[in-house]
Amino acid sequence: MRVRLLAAVIVLAALTVLIAGATAFWLQSRETDARIDNSLARAVAALRTVESEPDPRTLQPFTSVDQLLNTAVRKRVPGKNEGVITLQGDRLSWTAARETHAIRLDEDEELVAHLARLSMTTTTTHVETVRTSVTEYRLVAAPVGVRHDPAQGLFVVAFDRRAEMHALQTTFATYSAVGILALGVISIVAWFVVGRLLRPVRLLRDTARRVTESDLSERIAVSSNDDLGDLAHTVNAMLDRLERAFGSQRELLDDVGHELRTPLTIVRGHLELLDPDDADDVRATQALALDELDRMHRLVDDLMILATVERPDFVRLAPTDVGRLTDDVHDKARGLGDRRWVVGSRADVTVRLDAQRITQAWLQLLANAYRFSPPGSTVRLGSETAGGRLRLWVRDEGPGVPPDEEVRIFERFHRGQADRSSHGAGLGLPIVAAIAQAHHGRVRLERPPAGSTGAVFVLDLPAVDLVDGNVPPPHTLVDVAEHRR
Repeated sequence: MRVRLLAAVIVLAALTVLIAGATAFWLQSRETDARIDNSLARAVAALRTVESEPDPRTLQPFTSVDQLLNTAVRKRVPGKNEGVITLQGDRLSWTAARETHAIRLDEDEELVAHLARLSMTTTTTHVETVRTSVTEYRLVAAPVGVRHDPAQGLFVVAFDRRAEMHALQTTFATYSAVGILALGVISIVAWFVVGRLLRPVRLLRDTARRVTESDLSERIAVSSNDDLGDLAHTVNAMLDRLERAFGSQRELLDDVGHELRTPLTIVRGHLELLDPDDADDVRATQALALDELDRMHRLVDDLMILATVERPDFVRLAPTDVGRLTDDVHDKARGLGDRRWVVGSRADVTVRLDAQRITQAWLQLLANAYRFSPPGSTVRLGSETAGGRLRLWVRDEGPGVPPDEEVRIFERFHRGQADRSSHGAGLGLPIVAAIAQAHHGRVRLERPPAGSTGAVFVLDLPAVDLVDGNVPPPHTLVDVAEHRR
């Protein structure tokens, strides 16, 4: 890639230098030709002026073509790379003095022969480019004649176009050398610049080679803020997700293997010790096996829920009446067991959420409150909105969560000390956390008011598309359903 990019840069730079140079050379060549043609036009105008003036020797109109040509040549002072010559018929008559800087047109036999033929045939002023073995000329040939003289003359002014273009060619030869040198410098600079730009790609390649299924700790060092830097950040983020996914997968397999191994061991041990002739032993072993299989079934169901958390259809948001949802959850919670179920607050608003998933999470919190609270105690639940957030909470009067377990209660397969003897797999609160996260919210543990016991779990969710209802004053929301038990 480095070589291809460098080749592309050099080709583009070379094309730019070539096109710019060729265009400038063409424009300068046209300007040089235009300057030569303007000088030739002035020479013809000067000749016509001489024709209209009197002969300086007699102060009378010219009567001789030869004298007119001689006077015209004397008055024309040739410039650099310019020459003047006259002909009468096919014979040379006058040329610029050797003391001037004029080029010697009479010494180029091919040119003289061409002008001789032209003198015999042309009757009008003629501008043309003539190439000979000596050089290339740009010339004007003007026929000359006077009254009372039958002779026909030809006045010629010519420029050595090759010499005129030589300075331009020298300049552009220097331009070409400088352009080649610039391409060399560009190539060297581009080699290092492209290498620096592609460094994240090389690091990405090397990192990808070092990444294995057992080692996902490699990361790309990012030192730029361009598109390649963004690519490196994206790949690093992808590796972070992969590392977390593989870590979670390994942890999940380890935990599942442990959780499933225990009931299988228990069932196998009891079956091995089963006395088929003892009816009581058979019934007891059957009950134990069915209980362990139910626990395994619940474990698999919970794992299926957690496995679908990342799917886009895990939650299906729809406008939901939070007040009615609160009452429905309260009615369902009453079937959990002998507790005093109380609605502490109700938010009469409508927000977008997945009512089924929220009900599942809320009931899980209520089931935990039932499990860890004494019979006949009060379990409160409620909903409220504040600052664009929806809070769904559960409060019990149990022993609470020990401080050393607060940071771990939402981890998979973690069970508190009070839950060791239960049949739970430690997936209830992680499922609640996953449902909250799918709603772009979170679940957290709060301390109850001072002097109270128990724990308070809060589902803190964004109040998406919040629509206020007829919310009664706060004092009417407290213990509005204490009569429901």
